[in-house]
Amino acid sequence: MDRPQSWQARADAWSLYGFTDLPSVHRRGAVVLTHGEGPYVVDVDGNRYLDANSGLWNMVAGFDHKGLAEAAKAQYDRFPGYHALFGRMSDQTVMLSEKLVEVSPFDRGKVFYTNSGSEANDTMVKMLWFLHASEGNPQRRKILTRSNAYHGVTAVSASMTGKPYNSAFGLPLPGFIHLTCPHYWGFGEAGESEEQFTQRLARELEDTILREGADTIAGFFGEPVMGAGGVIPPSSGYFQAVLPILRRHAIPMIADEVICGFGRTGNTWGCQTYGFMPDAIISSKNLTAGLFPMGAVILGPDLADRVQAAAEKFEEFPHGFTASGHPVGCAIALKAIDVVMNEGLAENVRRLAPRMEAGLRAIMQRCTHIGELRGVGFMWALEAVQDRASKTPFDGALSVSERIANACTDVGLICRPLGQSIVLCPPFILTEAQMDEMLDKLEQGLVRVFAELP
Repeated sequence: MDRPQSWQARADAWSLYGFTDLPSVHRRGAVVLTHGEGPYVVDVDGNRYLDANSGLWNMVAGFDHKGLAEAAKAQYDRFPGYHALFGRMSDQTVMLSEKLVEVSPFDRGKVFYTNSGSEANDTMVKMLWFLHASEGNPQRRKILTRSNAYHGVTAVSASMTGKPYNSAFGLPLPGFIHLTCPHYWGFGEAGESEEQFTQRLARELEDTILREGADTIAGFFGEPVMGAGGVIPPSSGYFQAVLPILRRHAIPMIADEVICGFGRTGNTWGCQTYGFMPDAIISSKNLTAGLFPMGAVILGPDLADRVQAAAEKFEEFPHGFTASGHPVGCAIALKAIDVVMNEGLAENVRRLAPRMEAGLRAIMQRCTHIGELRGVGFMWALEAVQDRASKTPFDGALSVSERIANACTDVGLICRPLGQSIVLCPPFILTEAQMDEMLDKLEQGLVRVFAELP
């Protein structure tokens, strides 16, 4: 068998790319990386990139944090692998569960481990179906989410994800209902104030519940800030408007904090940033600072009691994964939580977030093809438009955001194209100088692409 020689050719020959613009990668080749240095990654040709995508939102402590690597090595030496099934689990798993409930907004609760955020959302849906059935309501199976939301890639979590590409798989499954995306700039009607927009979405929720029947709905899932939807913060007062409706109809509210959790919005949890109390939290990504695949379902008091009662009735909770509560993953997570909360990373997000916002606003003023800047903390997006006043988008065939991301890569900056937006979600360790470097390289990419467009 003849083997291709270059790294890019080898990647193309043997790898199936996920969520990748194939025309772009066929034209430019894959970026094959060898190592990282702080917030930077280095490719096989020695090119160095400031990764303003934090890997995939998750490498919040950078790419060479010694303390995290040492925690992993120490646990591999001590107890390199186990599960959390059959009444057996590692001491690290017990300690992490204690810590997660301690740092959660709940005064008590229970934790269940998965290998990813997708699996955690999938698990939460099964928990809801399980407890409703045990309580004599097996018809309570419908799941409410929002259009443009992202909750994962398993069949269930992809059904929750309000993205049109899932039609390629024949999804969503029946019973998954997508409400209006709470993006005022994108979906507000002419003459409608932001407050009126929020109230319209609240009425839509109420009408949907009445139409479908509250006794058929298992739960409502929402990201505090929609991440893969293009960094979309909720409209003003959104969660304060929808929570009372859900409570009135006894529908659990699940906060998908896979991206927002552990500091991305400036607080430990996104629900704290937006002032609401969910019934459960889904965690992943920042949970291990990207060093281990792990997800967690953190149940608040009511759901913890109800799921436990259902399990007692059934004599078990018949669900789990081979690597649930993996001791190395738990050891890394314990260290990662300590690093974010006690080594100044969370404080650095709060300190530098205003600098990031101010720098992006200045870029927007100079680039007339930026229609909206939106975000919070260390997660922001710039929406590219052909005309700012009318919000007219560019022709999709121009692949504007992909072109901007490629132009930024050419000057040593990794950022993410999402729709017609460019997303920036840098590691929490960024210095002021690195923040300014990120902003400067972003503007270079924007200026180059907008100058090329008709």
